[in-house]
Amino acid sequence: MQPLALAFLVTVAIGGLGWVFIYPLLIGERRVEQRRESVARATPTRTARVVAKPRRDQVEETLKEIEARHRAGKRPSLTVRISQAGLTWSKQRFFLTGALLGVCAFLGFMVTGTGIIPAAGVGFAAAFGLPFWILSFLKKRREAKFLAGFPDAVDVIVRGIKSGLPLMDCLKVIANDSQEPVRSEFRTIIESQAVGMPLGEACIKIYERMPVAEANFFGIVISIQQKAGGNLSEALGNLSRVLRDRKKMKAKIQAMSMEAKASGAIIAALPFVVMLLVYITSPDYIMLLFTQKLGNLLLAASAVWMSIGIFVMRKMINFDF
Repeated sequence: MQPLALAFLVTVAIGGLGWVFIYPLLIGERRVEQRRESVARATPTRTARVVAKPRRDQVEETLKEIEARHRAGKRPSLTVRISQAGLTWSKQRFFLTGALLGVCAFLGFMVTGTGIIPAAGVGFAAAFGLPFWILSFLKKRREAKFLAGFPDAVDVIVRGIKSGLPLMDCLKVIANDSQEPVRSEFRTIIESQAVGMPLGEACIKIYERMPVAEANFFGIVISIQQKAGGNLSEALGNLSRVLRDRKKMKAKIQAMSMEAKASGAIIAALPFVVMLLVYITSPDYIMLLFTQKLGNLLLAASAVWMSIGIFVMRKMINFDF
């Protein structure tokens, strides 16, 4: 009996040791415990690092994210450019309008008897160049209207926050009482925030619809305040002063460059005025430029050189700041 009891005890002891040391290795329990301990050790360190992160670093990271997003942005699509111009057209309607303009220009020049090749060139320019020029003109005009009313909208936010109103209520006041296109842009911000988009992200996206530096400044200020905190009324007050100073600087530059613009307009119009006066006084003398091949060549060369001069003068008197 004693040998059997001794063998039983030895077997139980070996089985117990195997259960303690070998079984966890077979089922992976030891790896699970090690992973759980590593996660438990890493979590406090990561949390402490985030909490101890200074506000300046958070602001710098936010600015880097916004700058990287703008650099990675590609040229806006035609739909976005139509929206930036304040139109509600579709791409199909835009192209149909361009085709209609091209056909009208082609038929108009064919009626005058200038020939099919010049009429085709004018029709092509009217179909593919004129619509995009009009789109660019409408976009710049809408941006100018936005910049005229945007500093007042920022002042409304500053006064509302100082009086105790929440930021969203201030935005709603602007969306209801401001002039276009400021009203529609702030209404878009409110609608984006209502469907779940963070307010900072909604304010950043205003730059995509209104690509001006002032809108970018506003989006950056709101985004940084939402992420890092701070005195929003003071930040927006500084932004309002910056916007008004930029507006004054732009008006001052326009006033100082008006003399150069007037000189450029006079110089560009002078050849046409001289040709008209010569045609009135001596039509046979000036018609040689239109009836002879050498005269046509001289007209083409003169047009090229005049265009180069006009572009150079325009570049010299346009200041970007």
